[in-house]
Amino acid sequence: MPRVKFFATLREITGLRETEVKGVENVRELLEVLYERFGDKFKKEIEYRNMILVNGRNILDLQGYDTEIGEDDEIAIFPPAGGG
Repeated sequence: MPRVKFFATLREITGLRETEVKGVENVRELLEVLYERFGDKFKKEIEYRNMILVNGRNILDLQGYDTEIGEDDEIAIFPPAGGG
């Protein structure tokens, strides 16, 4: 089952360092499940400028939100970096 790791403010929103999600084939489906599970605050936090890695590779270097996810994959989600 794919394992999802959360970082920074996403840990505060979810109350978790990681979770498992079954029945998803790609990053887009994974995010939809996570949006349902953790609500609007989670969705708004990662909706823009987030960084998603599948097995350590940025999805922007793969197939974006259509990047396939396998049973043993690890997905890391980082919220937008603050700054100013």
